[in-house]
Amino acid sequence: MAPDTPPRGPERIRHPLKLRMASVLTVTRLTPAMVRVVLYSPEFSDFASLAHDDHVKLFFPASGSKTLPEPQAGPDGLRFPAGERPQARDYTPRAFDTGACTLTIDFVLHGEGPAARWAAAAQPGDVIGVGGPRGSFVLRGAFDWYLLIGDEAALPAIGRRLEELPASAKVTALVSVANAAETQRIEGPQGCEIKWILRDGNDPSDPAPLVSTLEATPLPSGEGYIFIAGEASVSRALREHFVSRLGHNPDWIKAAGYWQAGESDFDDGHAH
Repeated sequence: MAPDTPPRGPERIRHPLKLRMASVLTVTRLTPAMVRVVLYSPEFSDFASLAHDDHVKLFFPASGSKTLPEPQAGPDGLRFPAGERPQARDYTPRAFDTGACTLTIDFVLHGEGPAARWAAAAQPGDVIGVGGPRGSFVLRGAFDWYLLIGDEAALPAIGRRLEELPASAKVTALVSVANAAETQRIEGPQGCEIKWILRDGNDPSDPAPLVSTLEATPLPSGEGYIFIAGEASVSRALREHFVSRLGHNPDWIKAAGYWQAGESDFDDGHAH
């Protein structure tokens, strides 16, 4: 690395707290278990998301309702009227367009949580609240290679990263999905490789299939950055694989738990 080259590594950038009320513009079924919802709000004209794994907090109307209570921003976050705080979940901004005032969110349709229920029934004109992002985990400097690993929950972040990396970037993605019907076509840098690991009924919280694939996938030479996200125990096991077994620089790995088996609203603190 040249002496005047800025150091590689992550930098956290904070954004002002904002809640925007948005309406559904379009709904597209990408796969049997993933739906893409494009949201519109004039307030998205200044929407800021600087990193592929940013999170917004989505606030969902109560069942059968088309409205949301109006919150007030306070020093400790958003305050809703007493007894009226709507259910909320964290999601990755898959794409956004400040000129068109749109935000795209991909939803995995699994379980009976408020997000999956809302997305499965979403129609143009439906209302939703969008808070944040509160900050962005920006990766400074260029690396010799990138490795992206995750499951369906991480696919919006992985897909966005593949599309935003420079055309010359050397990148491999390993994505665990339920079956072949859940694979997607994603455009990435020239020569990028996406390996789909099909669970076909196997436990999504079992890291063994991904570890096995990694053992058969030698890391390239040079200095690389690894992004891991998905089920929390899988992310922890994969990080341990790289740090303890392979000696990879722990500062050049981000391993986030986006969900955890057996918990309905898991938060490992990686949401921004």
